[in-house]
Amino acid sequence: MSDKDLAEALRHIIEKELGKFSKLLPKDILSRIEKNISPEIENIIEQGGYIKKSKYKNLEKIINDLEERINDLENN
Repeated sequence: MSDKDLAEALRHIIEKELGKFSKLLPKDILSRIEKNISPEIENIIEQGGYIKKSKYKNLEKIINDLEERINDLENN
């Protein structure tokens, strides 16, 4: 799940749950709540064995680079 998708999902859940109260709350409250709880939710998701797409891509690049280095060493 991309960072943008996660943030959008969080915003949607918060807006849905706050529903009627959103008119009474300051407009930037949703952004502040999202900013504060997003890292915690990411930690919970990672503990379940899932990672963000950007983290996956970085790990995949590192693995590919290491495989190339191993192949070069084996060929020399």
